[in-house]
Amino acid sequence: MSLGFASMFIFGAMYSVQPILPMFTEEFNVKVSYSSMAMSLTTCGLIIGLVVLGFFSDRIGRTIFVKISLVGSLLPFILMPLTESFGWIIFLRFVQGFLLAGVPSTALAYISEEINKKFISVATALYISCNALGGMIGRVVTGYATEHFSWEIAFYILAASGVFVFILVLFALPKSRNFQPQEASFREDFEGFTYHLKNPSLLLMFGLGIVLQLSFTGIWTYIPFHLTEEPFLLSIDAVSNLFFAYGLGVIGSPLASWLASKIGQRKVLITGVFVLSVGVLFTMSSSVWIIVVGLCVACLGFFTAHSLAASSVSREANHHKGSASSLYLVSYYIGVGAGSTLLGPIWEQLGWRGLVILTTLAPTLYILLVTLVRLRKTKKQPIV
Repeated sequence: MSLGFASMFIFGAMYSVQPILPMFTEEFNVKVSYSSMAMSLTTCGLIIGLVVLGFFSDRIGRTIFVKISLVGSLLPFILMPLTESFGWIIFLRFVQGFLLAGVPSTALAYISEEINKKFISVATALYISCNALGGMIGRVVTGYATEHFSWEIAFYILAASGVFVFILVLFALPKSRNFQPQEASFREDFEGFTYHLKNPSLLLMFGLGIVLQLSFTGIWTYIPFHLTEEPFLLSIDAVSNLFFAYGLGVIGSPLASWLASKIGQRKVLITGVFVLSVGVLFTMSSSVWIIVVGLCVACLGFFTAHSLAASSVSREANHHKGSASSLYLVSYYIGVGAGSTLLGPIWEQLGWRGLVILTTLAPTLYILLVTLVRLRKTKKQPIV
């Protein structure tokens, strides 16, 4: 339970600024692409942290990094309201991103080591659901508090919730009993990573992780700008309510697993990608209600495709499964960073329509490419 709360805070903290990016552009008089760096630089810090903290957690232990991550992640929320420079805010967000990585880099390993094998799959599904739930709560709370009070108050609320979660983890998270320190050198770990980069099938899955998140994060990062402009002119509070669509992410993962067991993983994965693309396409509508439906559909499709892509990586990897999963996670967050900032020029030059067209076509064309490559590979295999 305490690890689930830690996950909720970490992902709430990571995505908390997404609904208030339009407010940052106005208050600090910065461009949209510069404002979005409050998300993308956090992601960059997270990617570095996943590698560095993951390496040390294999040698020192799991729970210590969960606790360090919580304390280190809440401190920037106290410091950011004290500065008048947006440059300092994105620097602190980068540092925060690095420290956020302590939980995701250790949580799954902790679960696999400490939970009874019969319940590992259930515990993992609950953990992933907490990720989606935390991301949703962080966005909604920040948007609501900013609209009714200020973004500074919103950050102090998040800091206070971080203190609560830290105290809960300090007393409730069981100590590691089955942890075995790893003696492999950094070079051996690095060789494990390079081994997977030579596997074409895994490379396709890593690429899919990037493309899925690029499209999904791109829509969610720039839709607050779209809906606070004419003809919608929605408040930040109203925009933040859209993030309740993430509730479908809580059921998307277990639903995908159930469907995959019935009709096959590849079919459900491809369907998930197309559902994501259709949902994104709906957001081109001039009706807020159709946009809301589109966002809900996109969330369902994304979490379906993402959960199955992650499990495909574990299935495809014959050796060093842990490093394969880490590479997928890194690819996933590269997509978050790209969707946050690299799509900024598309938004500024082509507007919402151009952004939607790109984020609709990218996953659709990529999954078609993956399917064609797999079919070609299958045809080349000799029939015995």
